[in-house]
Amino acid sequence: MKPSAITIGNKTVSSDSHPLIIAELSGNHDQSLEKALKLVDAAALAGADAIKLQTYTPDTITLNVHEREFFIDDPGNLWQGYSLYRLYQKAMTPWEWTAEIFQRAQSLGMLAFSTPFDLSAVEFLEQQNAPCYKVASFENTDHALLAAVARTGKPVIVSTGMASLSELAESVEVLRKNGCDDLILLKCTSNYPARPVDANLRTIPHLAELFQCQVGLSDHTPGVGVSVAAVALGATVIEKHFVLDRQGGEVDAEFSLEPNELKMLVEETARAHDALGHVHYGCTEKEVASRLHRRSLCIAEPMRKGDIFTEQNLRSVRPGLGLAPKYLPLFIGKAIQRDADIGTPLSWELL
Repeated sequence: MKPSAITIGNKTVSSDSHPLIIAELSGNHDQSLEKALKLVDAAALAGADAIKLQTYTPDTITLNVHEREFFIDDPGNLWQGYSLYRLYQKAMTPWEWTAEIFQRAQSLGMLAFSTPFDLSAVEFLEQQNAPCYKVASFENTDHALLAAVARTGKPVIVSTGMASLSELAESVEVLRKNGCDDLILLKCTSNYPARPVDANLRTIPHLAELFQCQVGLSDHTPGVGVSVAAVALGATVIEKHFVLDRQGGEVDAEFSLEPNELKMLVEETARAHDALGHVHYGCTEKEVASRLHRRSLCIAEPMRKGDIFTEQNLRSVRPGLGLAPKYLPLFIGKAIQRDADIGTPLSWELL
C-alpha cells in the first residue's frame, strides 16, 4: 500500500511529486540576522521548497557545565574544543529572529518551520503558526517532546539517526497515539560529516513498508550523490544543511551545501524522480520514430529472379524496413521470386 500524500502549506509530500527539498540553516547564520536572511534568499533562488531553523537555547538543550562528557575532546569531532553549552551558544538561532525569517521565506514561496528541542520551543513555535515540526535524531526517543508535537495536529518529520528499530516503533506509537496522522521519517546518519558508506539507503523502502508513512533522507554526506540515490529508492523528502560559503567558518559549514550545489540538488533529485516512472516495456512515445533504425533483413547486392539467397546478398542492417533478423535462416539457400535492387527490404513476397 502506498503511503498517503501529505500536504504542508502549499507543498505536497508524495511519491507522485518531486521530493521536498529542505534547506537547513542550523547555525550557519553565524549570529547574523542579515546573513540568515541572505541564506533564505539564496535557498529560494536555488529552488528549495523549505527553510528549517532550530529552536533552542543552551539552557534548554544542555547544562552550563564545561568538563567531562559536557566537553568535546574527540580529535575526530568537528566541534572539538567546545563544551556543549558554548557550542550551542554559538549555533543557536535567536528566537526573536523567527518571525522575520519565517515571513521572508513565505514571501518567496517557501515553507518555513523549525526543530523544537523542548516543550517551551513547541509552545513558542505554535505562536509563530509553524506549519509542521521536525524532531532531530538526538531527540527521537524523547517521548514527551514527541507527544507535544503530535498534539498540535500538524505534520511531524522525525530523523531516525541512532535509533534502533524497537526505539523507532515506540516513538511512532507515541506520535500516533497523540494524534499525529501525517508522519515523515528521515533516514539519517548522525555523524558530521557522514560517510556515504554509512548511509544504508536500502533502509528507506524498509521504513516506508514497516511504518506505512512517507520516508526521506536527512543527509550529512558531502555533495548530492547520496540524496539522488535516496530518491531512486523512494525518498520523498531531502534535508541538507546550507551555507553561503563553505570556507566561511560557520558552525556546520563543512557538511553544508553552497548555493550552486543546492540548485544542483534540486535539479538532480527532480530528474531522479522523473526517471523512476513505472514498469514499462516496449516503445515510449519518444521511441516510436526510432524503430525505423532497428536492424532488419535487406538485399545487400543486386539480385535477379531465381538467384539464391546467401549471407552475402541478404544481410541484417539498419534501417528497420524489412523482416526481422530472426528470419534470416528461413531464406538462406532459397530462390528469390523477382528482381531486387540493393537496399530492397526483405519481405515474404520475395521468397
